[in-house]
Amino acid sequence: MKLYNSQSSGNCWKVRQMLALLGIPYEKVEVDVIDRSNRKEVLGGKNPALRVPTLELDNGEHLGESNAILWYLADGTEYVPTEPLDRARVLQWMFFEQYEVEPNVAVARFWVAILGQREERAAELEGKWQGGVKALDAIEGHLAGRDWLVGDSFSIADISVYAYTHVAEEGGFDLGPFAATRAWIDRIAARPGYVPMEA
Repeated sequence: MKLYNSQSSGNCWKVRQMLALLGIPYEKVEVDVIDRSNRKEVLGGKNPALRVPTLELDNGEHLGESNAILWYLADGTEYVPTEPLDRARVLQWMFFEQYEVEPNVAVARFWVAILGQREERAAELEGKWQGGVKALDAIEGHLAGRDWLVGDSFSIADISVYAYTHVAEEGGFDLGPFAATRAWIDRIAARPGYVPMEA
């Protein structure tokens, strides 16, 4: 397999983590997260959105979108439940991640930590911080009294939501008030096979 990757991307981290957990060897092709001038040359014909992560399978097929790749890799393993309602709940949290966490927490982190534009984007960041806190509140409320997002076991729902939640402070968020979320972050980081984002 070949993974078109940007190391600082939480979406790419999801796929690297899943590949590591499953012990699947792969080649990594680094794609610049800021300079996108060669995206069509590198990803044209592989991913219609020209985004990373993009996974190239051994048979030459390609798959984009981090959560779709997670599902493809993990379906039939311990990381995706077998019971239909729990499977749907995994998807629920993966959709939540892309609609609530990624557009707010990930974008704020990109502006602040990667582009260094905290001052230039101060007005826009206010909206991202409000939306991000709303998402963090939802995660916190759900995790109160439970270890994992779905059922009693670690799943790709946790991988998906963790990706940008665990680096939220890089985007100017304070995780201090979110005790259940911080405990969940620690549980994931302590799991065998865990891969840090910078690894």
